[in-house]
Parts: sequence; C-alpha cells; structure tokens
Amino acid sequence: MFAALTATAVATVLGAVLAAFTPRLVHRLSVEPGSPPRSACERCTRPFPHGRPGWVRPGARCPGCGARLGPRTGTVVALGAAICGLLTAGLTGTDGIDPALPAVLALAVVGLPLALIDLACLRLPDPLLALAAVAVLLGLGGATIVLGTSEPLLRALLAALASAAGYVLLALLPGSRLGFGDVKLAALLGLPLGWFGWPVLLLGLFLPHLINGVVGLALLATGRVGRGSTWAFGPALLAGALFALLLG
Repeated sequence: MFAALTATAVATVLGAVLAAFTPRLVHRLSVEPGSPPRSACERCTRPFPHGRPGWVRPGARCPGCGARLGPRTGTVVALGAAICGLLTAGLTGTDGIDPALPAVLALAVVGLPLALIDLACLRLPDPLLALAAVAVLLGLGGATIVLGTSEPLLRALLAALASAAGYVLLALLPGSRLGFGDVKLAALLGLPLGWFGWPVLLLGLFLPHLINGVVGLALLATGRVGRGSTWAFGPALLAGALFALLLG
C-alpha cells in the first residue's frame, strides 16, 4: 500500500511539473494545418528564442508584455497531475507497479498538449504524435524485457494496426468528420490499449464515440455549434483511452 501511494504521489507531482511546460508549446503549435508554428508574441511581436528555450519554458506569459500564451498554467498543471496520478493508481496493484506504466505516462504527458491543440485548431501535429509513438514503443519495449515475454508487445502492435485500419475506414466514409490526425492518434492509442488485452482495446475504441456524442449534444444544446459543424475528436479519443485503461 505504501509503495502504491508513493508511486502515485511521485507521478502526480511529475505530471504537474511537466504540464507546466505545456502552455507555450500549445500556443506555438495551435495554428492552421500547413502553417508554421508561431514565432513571436502576437501582442508585442517579441520573437520567441531559438532552440529549446523558445519551446521548453514553464508558464504561459510573454516575458516582454505579459500576455498569456496558450491555456492557463494552473488548469493545465491540475490536469497533468490528475491524469498521471489516476493512471498510476490504476496501474499499481498489490503485486506492484505495472511495467507498462512508464509508457502509459509518457503517452499521457504528450497527450495533454495534443488534446489542447486539437481543441484550439482541430489539428494533431505530426511531431508530437511521432514523439509519443517513440516514447510508448520504448516504454513497452522495456516492459517486454521486464516480463520476459513478447506476447503483450505483439498484441499491442496488432491492436495498433487494427485501430488504424478501423479508423481509416471511418475517415473515408461519406460525411465523416474524422481527419487523418485522428487515425494516427487512434493507431498510437492502440498500442497501450492492446498491451492490456483485446477487451481493453474494444472499450477504448467504443468510449470515444460515446464521449464525442455526449459532447456534441451539449454543444448543440448550448448553441456553440450547428448541424454539420466539426469539433475536435482527439480529446475524446484520449479520454476514452484513459477511462478504458482505468476500467479495464
């Protein structure tokens, strides 16, 4: 019990700290598809520093004029802490920490800015998706070594292929509101979901559509969107995977 509480506390703090670096990243990448990332503050036109300092910086304020850049830091920090804490608590049992937890937490850390960017501009940037894919594969590779069997990893790879194929078909249907960024994200999420078994994968593929339907009804009821409007599906995909991992 003590080990589980300690792991959850550490993951919660880690999630909060890493999330504090999210707002500027979200702000710079929340642009129309095909457009370059923002290179300067839109209020005072002060350019962002080149290299890592221009991207990796805590907080959400321009050092020149104090304008807020991206989502509120407090909100993002709370989300990062809650997500990482819940996942760690859910994947830590009486027999110890699940060896796939680092891969799941890596996906959660990158998934948070992905969701926020998609909400801002209906876009899931390929560099972040690629970063998450590499982190998850490395994490699952390490878990495979710990377990001493490749069966879960092979199942995860097959699940990713199945998720990609299913969402490609959905994206190609007439009137579909899915983009190919959603297809790539679904394939990525298939890795950890498939690792934990086919029932978890099926739950993780079903829940996003349920969540998206509820969100759509709420948006229609409040007049924020009209019939035929498109809204971000990436957050529903990520939330569905989160709940599937916790419930499964």
